[in-house]
Amino acid sequence: MPDKPIQEFTKTENLLHFVKFGLFSISAGVIQALSYILLRETIGLVEWASYLIALVLSVLWNFTLNRKFTFKSAKNIPLAMMMVAAYYAVFTPLSTWWVDKLNEIGWHEYIVLGGTMITNFVTEFLFQKFVVYHNHINTAVKTNKKA
Repeated sequence: MPDKPIQEFTKTENLLHFVKFGLFSISAGVIQALSYILLRETIGLVEWASYLIALVLSVLWNFTLNRKFTFKSAKNIPLAMMMVAAYYAVFTPLSTWWVDKLNEIGWHEYIVLGGTMITNFVTEFLFQKFVVYHNHINTAVKTNKKA
């Protein structure tokens, strides 16, 4: 079945998507950072394991909020989640590798974490907006039509 034509959004709508995604990503970033710190400093897990667990927690949070409130999408949730999982199937091993390698050569672990989170934010926003939800934004919006 062919997709619908690509939706056109005003600059204001695009900015609103970016701002909402940013705010929800900040909350996911807080979850990721706090989880990472808790796992690393309290439990003593190695950097890569702490990062990986914290990343999964933040992804689940971010996906749920952005699907419902930023993109307001009625797209098949399992399909959308599988698409996001495909993004993370590439991003996670790469970022886990560079987090480990940069920490090994002496970069401060929290600087590495921050840079990785910014990279994740930008690439995930672009992926979700233009790949996952590209023709399904605002499809869950209810209209008030009177008979």
